Parts: sequence; structure tokens; C-alpha cells
Amino acid sequence: MSAQGKRRYDRKQSGHGGQTKPVFHKKAKTTKKIVLKLQCQSCKHYSQHAIKRCKHFEIGGDKNGKGTSLF
Repeated sequence: MSAQGKRRYDRKQSGHGGQTKPVFHKKAKTTKKIVLKLQCQSCKHYSQHAIKRCKHFEIGGDKNGKGTSLF
């Protein structure tokens, strides 16, 4: 929030009258998209690669463990 916006919001909120701006409550997504940050070894440049949504993500882990899933 910018400085002027913060001053405006605080001024509007002060005194009686309750919450004056809408408060967002309808969060629909339960998972986040998995993003891999890959770094170049020579120039140290980062590139981001988005993968699908999933609740659990694990890189590596046990190769033959029961119940482990690699993406």
C-alpha cells in the first residue's frame, strides 16, 4: 500500500462506523502452483518453470519407498 493510500485508509477507518472497505473472504484455491527456480551455473540467472497444482511436492526422496510419489 502506498503512503497516500495508507493515510487515506487510516483516515477513513478512524472513528465510529466499523469497517469501511470490503474485506475479501472468498478464497477459492486450496493449492498453489509449484514453481521450480532453476539457476544457471555460468551466469547465475534464474529461470522459473511452473508445474501443475498439487498439495504435496517432493523432489528426490526414497526411490523405492512405499507410498512416496515423485512428480
